[in-house]
Amino acid sequence: MRKSVNLTKTGKAELEKELESLISRRPAIAERLATARAFGDLSENQEYSDARAEQKAVESRILEIEDILKNANVIRAGASRGRITMGSVVEVKVVNKKQTFTIVGPVEANPLEGKISNESPIGKALMGRKVDEIAELKTPKGVTKYKILSIN
Repeated sequence: MRKSVNLTKTGKAELEKELESLISRRPAIAERLATARAFGDLSENQEYSDARAEQKAVESRILEIEDILKNANVIRAGASRGRITMGSVVEVKVVNKKQTFTIVGPVEANPLEGKISNESPIGKALMGRKVDEIAELKTPKGVTKYKILSIN
């Protein structure tokens, strides 16, 4: 049984764009392979090895994205009755510093962009909370408290 993958509308669009870009690279890779083959002995041909490695990486990623999109469940962004759900953009205050997170599925998660997974420790602590509530997260350094300032 295949596992359903939760994606936001934006996340799905980004994956579709990446897939299109990867597919468009196929002809250039095929041309590199053909050129490298013309150099002769393939066992000692670095150009050929590099082109094959690139082809393998591109084809693997294409298959991965196609599988994700085939099993995608596009979630409705936003809060449900004032509670944090997948797709919510949440502003929190932690240690006198404001941070903004978008709650997404694990496939879309990118902490450097503020996109955190609903399955991550922070995501789990925030899910279902309302504005002015405090989510606590136990870390090796102690308990970190996140005060929810807004949910969009």
